[in-house]
Amino acid sequence: MANVIVQAPSKTIGCFSNNQLKIIAMLSMLIDHIGVELFPDLESLRIIGRLALPLFAYMIAEGCYYTKNRISYLPLIATLALLCQAVFYFTTQSLYQSILVTFSLSIITIFSIDGIIKHANVFKVVLSVVLLIFVTFVAFIMPTIFSKQGFEIDYGYLDMLLPVFIYYAPNKICKLAACGLMLILLAIDIQGVQIYALLALPLLALYNGKRGTKKLKYMFYIFYPLHLVVIYLVGLFLI
Repeated sequence: MANVIVQAPSKTIGCFSNNQLKIIAMLSMLIDHIGVELFPDLESLRIIGRLALPLFAYMIAEGCYYTKNRISYLPLIATLALLCQAVFYFTTQSLYQSILVTFSLSIITIFSIDGIIKHANVFKVVLSVVLLIFVTFVAFIMPTIFSKQGFEIDYGYLDMLLPVFIYYAPNKICKLAACGLMLILLAIDIQGVQIYALLALPLLALYNGKRGTKKLKYMFYIFYPLHLVVIYLVGLFLI
């Protein structure tokens, strides 16, 4: 089996670090969810919110490459996804899966493909194949089997594949092209204001490939459930 080499994301001249783009993505997501839950008639909030998905997806791909410990990277995000999902189901009785579940499947896919490509040993190859079958079942089959129960991963399988295509693109230009193509397909699938997600491409083009001066990893993980709880409580207060 021929090895496929995943090149390191190039360090380029730009004004945005990894941390700065994540902060922009968090603010965009906050505005989007405020629009969904509190001001559903303000389409402008949903348009601003379209920046979050491609920015987070790109950073997920970066994280998969740069993480020094893959054993802890996936469980951290997956555990947070499951905790958020449990709270979401308890409060809404819905089987709709959050974006953290979608991105967890993306990470599993990337790590599994890498495991097959590098074929370190038979056990890892078999485990990788099993995990890919699991991802296929969750992302493609379960939404069909449990459609009446409302099971669906956030943004669907196209979003699940978005970080995968970015990760395996060989250079910055190809990564932006892959991201743009997947966003167009996602916009065609979802329609509505989703086409505005393409506005994130100029920001990503200005990404300098650096993490930033401070370690803000856990802030990003805490922000997702925290902002949802705050918005939910504000919504209860306004009823």
